[in-house]
Amino acid sequence: MSSYRRMRVSGGTWFFTVNLQNRQADLLTRYIAELRQSILKVKQRHPFEINAWVVLPDHMHCIWTLPPNESDFPQRWQEIKKTFTSSLAVRRGTVWQKRFWEHCIRDERDYTTHVDYVYINPVKHGRVNKVCEWPYSSFHRDVRKGLYPVDWAGVVGDLNVGERRFFRD
Repeated sequence: MSSYRRMRVSGGTWFFTVNLQNRQADLLTRYIAELRQSILKVKQRHPFEINAWVVLPDHMHCIWTLPPNESDFPQRWQEIKKTFTSSLAVRRGTVWQKRFWEHCIRDERDYTTHVDYVYINPVKHGRVNKVCEWPYSSFHRDVRKGLYPVDWAGVVGDLNVGERRFFRD
């Protein structure tokens, strides 16, 4: 069995991908109120800043910044997953994939690239044609703040989307 070690950076900014065990399920959007409540409960006990977040039916991407003297994002994810799972009326088997993927944001360019990736994800997966059409995204908050125009990224036909384009150095 391999030993998995996570990087720890106090006050770090992190990009995460978290998946359901069943990638055909729609629990995250079907129970979006429960997911939001779970996140808020954990955030009250273990603060973090939500820089960007998108929730799709079977997975989510987000970017967090931890408080200056904290680095324990695994505990936060464990509690979010546990709280959400216990809020579900019907549970069959394992809800979440055991692990999640994280990336420590290195600089402003890396941050911008990952926020853009978070927001374009529903288009990439064919859920909508325009970023502004997906309701489960902090994109709408960033539009209200003036950080993105409502028509950012155009329509799906205008894009060359995917990990290779967004995460190229």
